[in-house]
Amino acid sequence: MGESLRLVLLGPPGAGKGTQAKFVCERAKIPHVSTGDILRKSVADQTPLGQEAGQYITKGELVPDTLVLNMIAQRLSDKYCTNGFILDGFPRTTPQAEGLRENLEKIDRPLDHVLYVNVPRETTIQRLAGRRTCTKCGALYHRVLSPPVHPSVCDRCKAELFQRDDDREETIAARLKVYERQTSPLIEYYRSQGLLREIDGVGGVEAIRNCVFQALELEGR
Repeated sequence: MGESLRLVLLGPPGAGKGTQAKFVCERAKIPHVSTGDILRKSVADQTPLGQEAGQYITKGELVPDTLVLNMIAQRLSDKYCTNGFILDGFPRTTPQAEGLRENLEKIDRPLDHVLYVNVPRETTIQRLAGRRTCTKCGALYHRVLSPPVHPSVCDRCKAELFQRDDDREETIAARLKVYERQTSPLIEYYRSQGLLREIDGVGGVEAIRNCVFQALELEGR
């Protein structure tokens, strides 16, 4: 696989993608590229693309795919991404994936792999519904995986813990429906191109990390 690693990360909400992305970035020495961060920075810096995107945002409208794709391509073409990148949060649909492929080919930085962290629906709901957040300092806990010493009380600042609206079961179910309708087809799209690397996202963090490293051939780095 050469020295570079250009990667898209796929998986349902609660799959632990952020945690595993951090491990890969540290091992491969590549940046974790968030499309949300790119969009916000482009708008804040008032770049030509950012100014155009800002017009949609101020109206409360979605930024068109073509504009987002151009911003991503611009970001991925700079020297910061010379040795590769992990692209998180994009693409979300097959048309976006096709646009991304075309743009990456133009800058001669095609994807090496697409990592799919596979987690069953029931596990996803259990993980997200168990999360609790501190009302004061924002510390995160989980009722099963990382509970506080005293129920509903933050270990750090002793403030009350609460469940965010987007961590409620009904909200999680709605998010999963969107994911399954829009993003799941990407799995077959990338599988057909020979890019998909699938790992089981159930288990301990370190065990999953080892599976990720093996799938991406990172053990020797």
